[in-house]
Amino acid sequence: MTMLRTVVLGCGSYLPSRVVSNAELAASVDTSDEWIVQRTGIRQRHVAAEGELTSDLAIHAARAALASAHVDPQTIDLIVLATSTPDNTFPASAVTVQAGLGITRGAAFDLQAVCSGFVFALATADGLLRTGTYKRALVIGAETFSRILDWSDRTTCVLFGDGAGAVVLEAQQQPGERDDRGILTTHLRSDGRHKSKLYVDGGPSSTRTVGFLRMEGRAVFKHAVAMITDVIEDAFRTTGYTANDIDWFVPHQANKRIIDDSAKKLGIAPEKVVMTVSQHGNTSAASIPLALNTAVKDGRIKKGDLVLLEAMGGGFTWGSALLRW
Repeated sequence: MTMLRTVVLGCGSYLPSRVVSNAELAASVDTSDEWIVQRTGIRQRHVAAEGELTSDLAIHAARAALASAHVDPQTIDLIVLATSTPDNTFPASAVTVQAGLGITRGAAFDLQAVCSGFVFALATADGLLRTGTYKRALVIGAETFSRILDWSDRTTCVLFGDGAGAVVLEAQQQPGERDDRGILTTHLRSDGRHKSKLYVDGGPSSTRTVGFLRMEGRAVFKHAVAMITDVIEDAFRTTGYTANDIDWFVPHQANKRIIDDSAKKLGIAPEKVVMTVSQHGNTSAASIPLALNTAVKDGRIKKGDLVLLEAMGGGFTWGSALLRW
């Protein structure tokens, strides 16, 4: 029996032109390239220019994804933008993206799940597309975390970067079998008891300011691997696939040690792991689509490949998605 599946038609990304190296950061805070690389694997990050907004990054990435998919923007009837750094408190940055692309139909909204945002947005769009209400969607992860960093705090300012990535999705009839193309399963989790471990100390309702990112790094690291493996094991149970079946593992790019430990615990071979954290830093909701696009452009991810995505972010939130490209 056939069924509707959400299939990826194309992807794209955008990085601001300014690159900030570890050496540049070491000139202003008490850190070093060796210290940062040893603990995180990060060597550089991109930082948005003055006046360059999250929606600007998102529009660039969306246009690249539309070109990759050979899709007319006017055929898009759903835009879900994952971001924790919107242009404004309201309206949603997604409507700015919608207008920037010249789209005047359908729905556009933001989704906030911090670093898990892209996986949450993917699951949300998948659910809406499979109802038949919408046909084609843009799912975007875009962030300007440089705007919420305390640049005097060496424990956080070295970790994050700016960027955007996007995918074009379409609801398609598939045979309804194990090797269908498209999103096969998604699993989302949240646990608000961990809020104080990773948060921003401001907001419209609390301080009426934007605030700065604050993090208990050791606590986040401690929880990350267990939470990540939890939702991935759920994906394997649901589909019957195993780590050996995975062609590519595209994790949230927060920390090389977390990625390595997660892959090892799951039994995923190192050569199947897509890793871009050294060049991008942690770009929060943008990190997975940025890594995806990198691996598609360099020829690693090909049509028919089984691709596993995972992320964990503030809240805590965490999630996985398993799809056939």
